[in-house]
Amino acid sequence: MGKDVIIACDFDSGEKTLAFLDKFKEVKPFVKIGMELFYAAGPTIISDIKERGHKIFLDLKLHDIPNTVKKAMSVLSHLGVDMCNVHASGTRRMMEAAIEGLTRSDGTRPLLIAVTQLTSTDEQTMHDDLLITSPLDEVVMHYAHNAALSGLDGVVCSPLEAGKVHARCGDKFVTVTPGIRFEGGDVGDQKRVTTPAMAKELGSDYIVVGRPITSAVDPVSAYEQCVKDFIG
Repeated sequence: MGKDVIIACDFDSGEKTLAFLDKFKEVKPFVKIGMELFYAAGPTIISDIKERGHKIFLDLKLHDIPNTVKKAMSVLSHLGVDMCNVHASGTRRMMEAAIEGLTRSDGTRPLLIAVTQLTSTDEQTMHDDLLITSPLDEVVMHYAHNAALSGLDGVVCSPLEAGKVHARCGDKFVTVTPGIRFEGGDVGDQKRVTTPAMAKELGSDYIVVGRPITSAVDPVSAYEQCVKDFIG
């Protein structure tokens, strides 16, 4: 499996997103469309970005009763995205329903991954706010194992947990890891963070990078540096 850098296009309009992507002339980065952009611009932003030659990770983190998630996924499956996700805490039954809804009549579907614990969550917050008393690592591994048993392709986790997920679920089980910052960069609201080079060492398959690229003075150079550090 190849590694890749996914740029988090967390903009509040389609116009801003396309203006940002216009900066990339020679390469067409894999991009993430999250809630902010999808809710602001709607499904048409996906076709606009696909027409430019980019792969898309649609990051909507579905979490609802199994039937609702199945029906929602059946809609998303026809948008042409390459990857989408659910919350693993929605249970195995919900994840299995997501797979059913996402799979098209010809048997094809985008990659489906599950969020374990958000990288803005640390162990103390998980204990205090969610009343989950097990250690954070144990929770992440349990959620990852459930996702694998449900037939999903991988999980969203911290780079700090990527190697352990592979050890538990196999090398082909994809780890998509946000919480990436350049050396000395502002961590913002993230708690479990690493650099691109460290994420490579820890076993991440995909890293998701937002503000260190999108807010850079030269986003193309920042992206190229990130690719160099992560892929080589």
